[in-house]
Amino acid sequence: MTQTQERTRTFGWTDPAAHAAEIGRRSGLDLLQAMARGDFPAPPIMHLIDLASLEAEEGTVTLRLDPQEFHYNPLGSMHGGVISTLLDTAAACSVHSTLPVGVGYTSLDLTVKFLRPITIATGRIVCTGKVLQRGRRTALAEASIVDGADRLMAHATSSCILFEMS
Repeated sequence: MTQTQERTRTFGWTDPAAHAAEIGRRSGLDLLQAMARGDFPAPPIMHLIDLASLEAEEGTVTLRLDPQEFHYNPLGSMHGGVISTLLDTAAACSVHSTLPVGVGYTSLDLTVKFLRPITIATGRIVCTGKVLQRGRRTALAEASIVDGADRLMAHATSSCILFEMS
């Protein structure tokens, strides 16, 4: 058995209740753009996965991430759960970017296709989500991850349920 030196990582986050309290009180696009500018704290998951950046426009969200060792599975590549988290975030947030004040959402499902392994050697990846269709009660979105050479690494589709906030 090979001896390896243990690595450690420390990170912080703000109270997630503050973020949750703003859902439905601001338009989705306003909230996401405030997070992108650093005017509003990102949710803890963004710190956990060490997200490099977020951009939001109406109907589309782009996330950037530099693969790290702490993202790895036992096979030496990025864990499917981290990939799925990126895809789910981009798809769902693209839906969020279309919502007016007073409307909330949550994911109903996520279907993921893992196409290529992602490692530190892959370099920065870009995950883009976009709304395919939005109705009054549900929305359909997709997200894809590409590498620096614009090769498709993973793809997902997601449905979200929309609801009035009380």
